[in-house]
Amino acid sequence: MNIVNGIISGIESHEGISLIKVEAAAVVFSSIVLDTPETSDYLKIGNSVKVIFKETEVMISKDLNPNISIQNKLLCRIDSIQNGVILSQINLVHETQTIKSIITRNACEQLQLQENDTVLALIKTNEVSLSAHD
Repeated sequence: MNIVNGIISGIESHEGISLIKVEAAAVVFSSIVLDTPETSDYLKIGNSVKVIFKETEVMISKDLNPNISIQNKLLCRIDSIQNGVILSQINLVHETQTIKSIITRNACEQLQLQENDTVLALIKTNEVSLSAHD
């Protein structure tokens, strides 16, 4: 699981759903939650939260400026690659934050990923969870 500490910088709510903006690791993450500031105490601008997303939800692009609908984009350097028979774990560094991605080995080979490559890590808004910071 990837966990990044951040601070809530924006909240837009409607009919029990909120689009939350969180400043973390020199980027602004977007997350959709089924809560509002009225139903959850931690949803307040300025509050510290944990941004959480699975390694399997981190897509990798060698195109550093794709015209796509994914809002969460992190410019990263590949620190290391661990290839298994079916899956590859890509260890990425964004600023000082380590992010892990698990993709198929076939996709890793197709993209010709190598250590020290600059890539874009992409995470869909609905795959990003938030947790109150302890």
